[in-house]
Amino acid sequence: MQEYAVSIFSTIQSRSGLKKAIKKGLILINGQKAKTGDWIKEGQKIELLQPDIPNKKIFKLDFEVLFEDEHIALIHKPAGFSTSGNFFKTIENALPHNLKRSTKPDALPFPLPAHRLDNPTAGILICAKTTSSLLRLQKNLAERKIQKVYYALVHGKLWKDLRLDSEIEEKPSITLVSPLKFFKINEELYTLVEAKPLTGRTHQIRIHLSEFEHPIVGDEVYGNEETGYFAHKNLYLYSGGVSFSHPVTEEAIEVESRLPKRFRNLSNYRVY
Repeated sequence: MQEYAVSIFSTIQSRSGLKKAIKKGLILINGQKAKTGDWIKEGQKIELLQPDIPNKKIFKLDFEVLFEDEHIALIHKPAGFSTSGNFFKTIENALPHNLKRSTKPDALPFPLPAHRLDNPTAGILICAKTTSSLLRLQKNLAERKIQKVYYALVHGKLWKDLRLDSEIEEKPSITLVSPLKFFKINEELYTLVEAKPLTGRTHQIRIHLSEFEHPIVGDEVYGNEETGYFAHKNLYLYSGGVSFSHPVTEEAIEVESRLPKRFRNLSNYRVY
């Protein structure tokens, strides 16, 4: 039963997934609930039922949807909200308020984030609307097939392109950093940088820049307490671009998002 059913149901990707479906009574053989030890015989009718959509308390937070189809969506995550977690006010709980449920056979009960952004980080977040898309996106992320671009304002003047590759939690971690613009505010120098993480460790960009003695402005964990113009300001880290192949259609997806107003307002202080 297990080997055969995995091969015919595209929405079930593994034997463990099949076992869960059988335990939930979602697979029928000739109208009867299947068992894991059942043998498949010629002429039998095998059906996969759709599970009931669970009740979910939806967080009614509005945000911009940058791209959406039946399989995936890209949204603009506002700063100050966790991507997911065991509490109510998360981006995950707000996705059903902003996205349409997929009509595909393997539609998830509710859209899910395919990765995470730190609570204080705003910008582009990739979400999945079907089981197959979620699995493919996560696989592509693990294999570094999804390119992400971040922008950060850091303390000091960072003169040249850098490859930061110190380990994080004893795992290889690589971030490419390039200076874009320089600012002088209250006699202090700052640099707007573009950061491209080649690995996906927690807080990777924040840790690497802090270790290189150019902490991100507003970073209460890896930086110093801000004073003057930046006192009480949010973290100046923004997820501004993604490029990857669509997990189903394989078309090239490239999305860029304009820097937030607080970044653009720095133009008054630009040095060159």
